[in-house]
Amino acid sequence: MMQIGIRLHDVNTGMKPAYLTMGRRAEKAREEGFSCVHLSFSKVIQGVTFDGCALTEGLAMYAKRVLSQHGLDVAVLGCYLNLAHPDPDRLCEIQGRYFGHIRVAALMGAGVVGTETGAPNPEYKMDSRTHTEEALDSFIRGLAPVVECAEQYGVTLAIEPVWKHIVYDGARAAKVIDTIGSRNLRIILDPVNLLCAENAGRQDAVIGDAIERLADRVAVVHLKDFVREGDGLRSVAAGTGQMDYTRVLRFMKERKPFIQATLENTCNDNAVQSREFLERLYERL
Repeated sequence: MMQIGIRLHDVNTGMKPAYLTMGRRAEKAREEGFSCVHLSFSKVIQGVTFDGCALTEGLAMYAKRVLSQHGLDVAVLGCYLNLAHPDPDRLCEIQGRYFGHIRVAALMGAGVVGTETGAPNPEYKMDSRTHTEEALDSFIRGLAPVVECAEQYGVTLAIEPVWKHIVYDGARAAKVIDTIGSRNLRIILDPVNLLCAENAGRQDAVIGDAIERLADRVAVVHLKDFVREGDGLRSVAAGTGQMDYTRVLRFMKERKPFIQATLENTCNDNAVQSREFLERLYERL
């Protein structure tokens, strides 16, 4: 059976900021039937810049205690920064934040430290160079010391392919894994993030290719949906769009027992419905 979780910052979205403590969010997530969370410190603890200075052992113990009180595991500790940043000083600072998250993840017992794969510009936006080999080489250079740190702490680092970023499909992700050559480097599979307006009509083939190339390295799955909007796609809660989940749910059921899968783009009004929708599909396969 898959273990379904939720991004903790998507919980209690209707409450006033002063009441949005990590504990209140965790309590609500458990009430809604979730067993794990995707945790981003900067999105659930207000007024703190989570640089290397703030990522302390005390923070790790606090977060572990709060979440364990409500029976929640941390499936993903998110650190979604640009490891292909072109400014060497800024890149060094970014890598330092990853080092801190890895240390905290080791103390918390988080499943993975998760990251996307950046863009070759300070704005972290897709441009004409994003899908080039030069951009990929830049990302790999930025990633390598972070993976080395993960190895030292016995932590898993997981990259998430996204169409608008440097690592945009299964083949590109497999190349990163082969180049880095570390068993501590794994994959967060988000099927919708592999899609764009041009390939959404071939979603089964696109997702199927990524699964077959990356199956052994998939550690966590993100589940959301999409709708077409203008010239692009907009992410929405699972079960409210045009996503066909057959391929990914069958992969999870047949080849990834008890894998953790966290919902994205939910709100208080649809999180439970999305979870139940996916559980029904999963059971019917």
